[in-house]
Amino acid sequence: MTPGEISWLAVAMIGLGYAVASAWGTARIVRSLPVLADDTSPPPPRWPSVSLIVPARDEAETLGPAIRSRLAEGYPELEVVLVDDRSTDGTGEVVDAIAAEDPRVRAVHVKALPPGWLGKLHALREGLRLATAEWLLFSDADVHLAPGTLRRAVAFAEAHGLDHLSILPQLRPVGWLVDAALASFSRTGLVFGRIWLVSDPKSTVGGSVVAFGLVRRSALDRTPGIEHLRLEIADDLALGQMLKASGATSTVLNGRGLVILTYHRSFADMARSSEKAAFLFDYRLWPAIAWTTSLTALELGPFVVALLAPLPLARGLGALAALLLLGCTAWMCRFAGQRVLPALLSPVGVLVNGALLLRAAWLGKVRGGLVWRSTLYRPEELRPGRRVRAPWS
Repeated sequence: MTPGEISWLAVAMIGLGYAVASAWGTARIVRSLPVLADDTSPPPPRWPSVSLIVPARDEAETLGPAIRSRLAEGYPELEVVLVDDRSTDGTGEVVDAIAAEDPRVRAVHVKALPPGWLGKLHALREGLRLATAEWLLFSDADVHLAPGTLRRAVAFAEAHGLDHLSILPQLRPVGWLVDAALASFSRTGLVFGRIWLVSDPKSTVGGSVVAFGLVRRSALDRTPGIEHLRLEIADDLALGQMLKASGATSTVLNGRGLVILTYHRSFADMARSSEKAAFLFDYRLWPAIAWTTSLTALELGPFVVALLAPLPLARGLGALAALLLLGCTAWMCRFAGQRVLPALLSPVGVLVNGALLLRAAWLGKVRGGLVWRSTLYRPEELRPGRRVRAPWS
């Protein structure tokens, strides 16, 4: 074998090893995360009270239908705290209209953001001031629940003695490009995050989901509180880690068919949302380039080898690895109740995600920090409040 052929074979073997590891992680997720719709936990002797806390900023188009779906969900002991966080598009009027329709709803209007806070965390803190229930449900403004979802979730949490329950949502289809990017992102994010370890009390891995995070009030009271997270960009992940570090028992469920979310409404919306990823690289460009290049090479290397390698053995190994990665992405999509066909475009999704990560890092550098919800947060302001740290920071 020539040195060139040996190099191709080495790349093929690395790609196959990565694909096998990804398949193992995908299998762990599929086999470890119960599907809430299939759960048969008995109802508790008494339904505990639940406070649904929803921060909303400029969500006038989606807030009404989403909140009304939750009010119609049928839970017997529910109060809803809607926090209008400095909206400029009529969200405040929607919040007031819903509160006038239903006595279970309490409206909060945030007019200004105090120094030293991210907007969403401050809105959650303001919502918590009014929440009175035994359980707290943190959920975004555009999440829809099928009838009976909250009953199922509370029954599961009570039956298993949990303090914290997160539910992965089913994502609505948007378009082929966005769906392909999300399919790739979901697989790599959940596998790298080792989400199956959240329920392992011996593991330090913790996390939560912005779509549906159900927390026992007494468990939150044992933590440093929302104030501890006030400058944390990855607030959901930090909340789960804070709860677990305080001794809370946690788990993650699959919410397909029950918890529905349009994660990004368009490609432009996805690009704007991805700007928050600058914090992963501490607002530096070179770590972003190194990480993105490495992950893209691992994800796309098998496809390149399968097409271009001069050695038949290398091409065969590359093709096997490529099929494994496509199969894992399709398996994850099917498990989550999402369209499977966009998984076939996941290599394109890898390129899209990589480009958006580099864009986020570049914008963080040229802007001097993170611009979010019209507010500039500089790295020196955010670093002291960081609770979730990247390995290179």
